Amino acid sequence: MDKTKQKVAVVAIGGNSLIKSSQHQTVEDQYQAAKETTYHIADMIEAGWNVAIGHGNGPQVGFILRRSEIAHKVEGMHEVPLDVCGADTQGAIGYALQQNLQNELYRRGIPRPVATVITQVLVDKDDPAFKAPSKPIGGFMDEEEAKKRQAELGWTVVEDAGRGWRRVVASPLPKEVVELESVKTLIDAGVIVVTVGGGGIPVIDVGNRELRGVAAVIDKDYASSLLARLIKADLFLISTAVEKVALNFGKPNQKWIDRMTVSEAKQYLEEGVHFAKGSMAPKIQAIIWFLEAGGKQAIITNPENIARALRGETGTHIVPD
Repeated sequence: MDKTKQKVAVVAIGGNSLIKSSQHQTVEDQYQAAKETTYHIADMIEAGWNVAIGHGNGPQVGFILRRSEIAHKVEGMHEVPLDVCGADTQGAIGYALQQNLQNELYRRGIPRPVATVITQVLVDKDDPAFKAPSKPIGGFMDEEEAKKRQAELGWTVVEDAGRGWRRVVASPLPKEVVELESVKTLIDAGVIVVTVGGGGIPVIDVGNRELRGVAAVIDKDYASSLLARLIKADLFLISTAVEKVALNFGKPNQKWIDRMTVSEAKQYLEEGVHFAKGSMAPKIQAIIWFLEAGGKQAIITNPENIARALRGETGTHIVPD
């Protein structure tokens, strides 16, 4: 295989895609879900693509935080900081994806190594998001506990629709993939890389290039888009819960989209009625940034339709103007 001529794709998969339902949340359940996803990524590799895999980690971070909170209350154990939760999930999810993909490639007789890189992503310590934290994390608390943690730990807490109080953190924009050179070296060597997991571990530069983790959450589609731009990927593919993107999703006038240009995508996004802010809107924005930076092609589809989407048979294809 001539690795120098291989097309490179960044594939972003959702953390929720590893959890099929509320009845299937165990580590084994997630492992089996990862197995299904990696089968479709193996199709890409078999078709000649070199792949970097980004993934979400929202539910998994939530599980770690909940265990941490319970262990602290019941046994007085130390709680796990949010940046370390991100690192833990990068390792665990990376392990599930890496092992399943290795097994599937071996079964197909494809001699390709797979590696997970625990990846830090630099954010601006002055990002406006830090002044207006909005991303809920962890379990619910009563008002007394919430106010105590706010005073003692500096948390930002909010009352959540009558269900109790929750901690909220910032969601800053990703600026730099710290381990970029390592990731590029692996990709150039033909290694399938799992990286920027959960959007990357958010870190700030406190001065003189000394990095420190911060309590924040980076959108995984934004981080995967940044990676795709930095490595000049040929394709940015977002694997999500739907086969195609729709205008007016869930409404009587819903319309599925097969293809749109960057200009059309920007117009639909600006209209503000088509794409949900917490789900599809950031995916569209991430793709716009990729294509405006010189990317050639982007696709949104669900895991089981990746191979068909690559053949142009389904999915939503977004292209430069």
